[in-house]
Amino acid sequence: MREPIQFPLDLPELDVDLGGARVRRTVHPSGLRVLTEHMPGARSASIGFWVGVGSRDEQAEQHDAPGSLGSTHFLEHLLFKGTPSRDAYGIAISFDRIGAESNALTAKEYTCYHAKVRDADLPQAVTVLTDMVASSVLDSGEFENEREVILEELAMAADDLADVAGERFFEAVLGDHPLGRPIGGNPETIRAARRDDVDRHYRRRYDPSTLVVTAAGAVDHDRLVEQVLAELALSREERWRTDVGATPVRRAQGGADAPATPDAPGEEGSPEGVARVAVTERPSEQVNLMIGTEGLRSSDPRRFAFGIMNSVLGGGMSSRLFQEIREKRGLAYTAYSFGASYSDTGIFGMYAGSAPQKAGEVVQLARAELQRIAAEGVTEEEYERALGQIAGSSALSLEDSDTRMGRLGRTELGSGELFDLDASLDRFRAVSGDEVREIAALIAARPTTVVAVGEVSRSGLEASE
Repeated sequence: MREPIQFPLDLPELDVDLGGARVRRTVHPSGLRVLTEHMPGARSASIGFWVGVGSRDEQAEQHDAPGSLGSTHFLEHLLFKGTPSRDAYGIAISFDRIGAESNALTAKEYTCYHAKVRDADLPQAVTVLTDMVASSVLDSGEFENEREVILEELAMAADDLADVAGERFFEAVLGDHPLGRPIGGNPETIRAARRDDVDRHYRRRYDPSTLVVTAAGAVDHDRLVEQVLAELALSREERWRTDVGATPVRRAQGGADAPATPDAPGEEGSPEGVARVAVTERPSEQVNLMIGTEGLRSSDPRRFAFGIMNSVLGGGMSSRLFQEIREKRGLAYTAYSFGASYSDTGIFGMYAGSAPQKAGEVVQLARAELQRIAAEGVTEEEYERALGQIAGSSALSLEDSDTRMGRLGRTELGSGELFDLDASLDRFRAVSGDEVREIAALIAARPTTVVAVGEVSRSGLEASE
């Protein structure tokens, strides 16, 4: 069985042949980490500046200031709004004149600023991204403008009832856990946000020890490391000095700088048939349903069995949920299952959108299919189909430099183990039918939450504690 590539934090240099693609990694004494994957024949490159700070890191003790919720996402917006050498328009021009695909994302455990460019334009992308991440001025006027932009973004999400169901699902399942909080905050916290609070968050959390730079495609590792260090040296901010040592920390390993979080949710079950229903009443022709519970943390060795179970249950048009809910009964346009894993816990859910009067039946069918796998397992044909689906989708995604760049970033900030395609597929192939049934039984035994968003009053579903 092919073993994953290990990325020890105390190893300054790493160079690995990944089946024709070359992966290199440098850990600078400042704590800065740079990882590249050279893809032969590529004429473009994807680059990401990852900061190991997500929405969960807006610590509970900071919530005495109402505007602290959503600070991480607010900051992501503001870093596009100006530095001492470029205003917001200048940043936009810098990307547009090279045809870059640039953007950023805030997740629950990290933030990433990224761009995809042709090979000759990679140095320009590095210059602009480094300037944004290390030298943002967080202008007060831009802060107020962006407050309105974020409020519009939240309003847009609030009009998408599937998005609303997703936010409610995390809140209902994870409760007071930091991962249960919305990434973007809410209108109340954004209106209450203060520029000084966001600036404090920026200065406390962004420094070389939290920064990971990853690139994939047509990239020269040594040149990239040299340029990133040179660009950071030009920063006016003292905290970006690269001649000062620091110890990078991964969430999976903890450490003095790791965020304090409550204990991971337990694995105890609830009596069969008992489910908590969380209702959000909205005018709608459909009720958006999410049915699920706690999942697996990202380092759980059972995640490969979970992947096969999830594929059989709700991973495509041939999955049990799609066949039972849509194809056989016409109760919904789409039905699927999903999982999200984090450093200390995870989420498992099933989704469908149906007419209000059919919502109760959809919930029963979804839970019954999970229970059936828990009791009977999966067939050999389903098992082989799941393996084929996972192998095919994984291989296709890795044709894209964006995917490879993202894989490096999430690996470095997470477990420090890089599973290439062969190592990953070896783990899936090693999963037994009994292990698939056992992970389904574990998930099915946990307390179930049903989130319903829409005209739930017409569905017969009732909110419960």
